[in-house]
Amino acid sequence: QVQVAESGGDSVQAGGSLRLSCVVSRSTYGESYCVAWSRRPPGKEREGIASFDSDGTTYYSDSVKGRFTVSWDDAKGTLYLEMTNLKSDDTALYSCAAARRLPGLCHYRDPTLRPWGQGTQVTVSE
Repeated sequence: QVQVAESGGDSVQAGGSLRLSCVVSRSTYGESYCVAWSRRPPGKEREGIASFDSDGTTYYSDSVKGRFTVSWDDAKGTLYLEMTNLKSDDTALYSCAAARRLPGLCHYRDPTLRPWGQGTQVTVSE
């Protein structure tokens, strides 16, 4: 089973930036993989927000498109989520998940992309 560990969450002012990290235990998923971020705002359902395919394809939800960027460091087995122009609506517990996927079959909306990690908290205040 693929294991993940998130870090980088913090409390920031609206308009600020943060970078989250997701370290993936790569030994279990080979050369073709999918890694994704989701978030769970207080009292709300989990929302998938971004994904990174081993072929380099990325997808973003409308709520974060243009403000958040995912990138992958293959040497470190780490997926990053660069978040800019943060808003109070971005306050949530952010989690990542990874799985074996053939290229072209990676999307953050994939309901089988699990389990999600324990997460890292991001709090944005006005």
